[in-house]
Amino acid sequence: MQKTVVWFRKDFRLHDNPALSEAAKEGFVIPVFIWSEEDKREYAESEASSWWIYHSVATLEKQLQAHGLKLFIKYGDEFDALVEVMDEAEANAVYFNERYEPVERKKESRIKAQLESIGKKVQSFHGHLLFSPDLLNKQGEPYKVFTSFWKRCMQEDVARPRPFPVEMKGIERGIHSLALNQLRIIDEKNWHQKFDEYWKPGEHPAVEKWQQYLEDGMSFYHAKRDFISSGSSSELSPYIAAGNISVKAMWHSAKSVSEETTEASVHQSIDTFLKQLIWRDFAYHQLIHKPDIIRYPLRKQFLDFPWQGTEEQLMKWKRGQTGYPLVDAGMRELWKTGMMHNRVRMVTASFLVKHLLIPWQEGYNWFKHTLLDFDAANNATGWQWVTGCGIDAAPYFRIFNPFLQSEKFDPSGRYIRKWVPELSNLQAPYIHKPWEAPVSVLEKADIQIGVTYPLPIVDHAAARNRALDAYQQVKGT
Repeated sequence: MQKTVVWFRKDFRLHDNPALSEAAKEGFVIPVFIWSEEDKREYAESEASSWWIYHSVATLEKQLQAHGLKLFIKYGDEFDALVEVMDEAEANAVYFNERYEPVERKKESRIKAQLESIGKKVQSFHGHLLFSPDLLNKQGEPYKVFTSFWKRCMQEDVARPRPFPVEMKGIERGIHSLALNQLRIIDEKNWHQKFDEYWKPGEHPAVEKWQQYLEDGMSFYHAKRDFISSGSSSELSPYIAAGNISVKAMWHSAKSVSEETTEASVHQSIDTFLKQLIWRDFAYHQLIHKPDIIRYPLRKQFLDFPWQGTEEQLMKWKRGQTGYPLVDAGMRELWKTGMMHNRVRMVTASFLVKHLLIPWQEGYNWFKHTLLDFDAANNATGWQWVTGCGIDAAPYFRIFNPFLQSEKFDPSGRYIRKWVPELSNLQAPYIHKPWEAPVSVLEKADIQIGVTYPLPIVDHAAARNRALDAYQQVKGT
């Protein structure tokens, strides 16, 4: 029987795991997780998601153990580690699911070639996306407009999720393995340990959350997804990013619910939700074909954009001290929980690049550092969309008004009140623009503008005009 090393890498689940299911069918399964120097450097810039990865590996280790398999943990160069495991186990094959970040694609190509050069069998699988990353338009080029990509995807079949491998044969001895905590993926005393209050990473929590959302939350998604305190968000993005749950499994289970109901609102909500999953694929297609999108604007005229923001303003944005309540609430929620509602992400991002004229790459890097659901493709595509410098992006002159956004999508101020406690005694409508509240109202709420809560660091109207003037300088170039 074949002995196959299954290399886990951001696919920390047993259900619909193509590499694992194929290996299980063909013989003995040798699960491996490798932490390299490259990973160490990369995740030093992504501390929140490193917390999620650590706990995802820990839960995977327990799951495999329950099925009679040991997860072997290695540190160092991936090729060397894989060869070491194969020699120790007398294995002759390596299976893994592909990743699409530029560094990971180069790594996969190198390791495949190295293993094949020494006579080892190597097979990779598409387990991370709904559709093949080779999906091209009629001209044989990658799609540049999301609507066209979405319409094409709706004509394609999403592969059925692979069955859970019920019987798996493993090898318990003869392979050296580190303990997970020896990798020092996270610092036990670091800022992100507070995430324990809010999250339980891993496959079982992901599947449970998804099932509950299908039953209780999905029907409201279309109508309420932009309302910040509505509870219509699935909160599944960190699980998706780490591969705790299969997007193909989500797609088909949502489709099944849609087929079983006659309620138009449910059909509409499911279609809207699935469109978001397709957007994720679209983002990865951009990253695959334009790997520089994590650093450079796709619209080259933005290379000469006259950014004017200061380091002090950037720091106030990060800390939620801008004097714009919705922006501050979002940035504080991010720091506290590692997450932020999608509507608020757009508002905070727009504020950084358009109100403060700070380069979008600064926002990308901060989100990379603090988001539990950090995903290079989604993060880069989102920032370029908001900035107006990417493919199929929002026009630069679309500038979110944070006051109107909070009045519309957090009308009672519930979200602001939760994350900006110094404003907790202030009621709507004043909570959206606290400096406009009468002195008597502020005194009753125990608020001193400029003391207990800051004045806006920029005037909205002036900032908007400045942003449009800056855009005019690069518009025709």
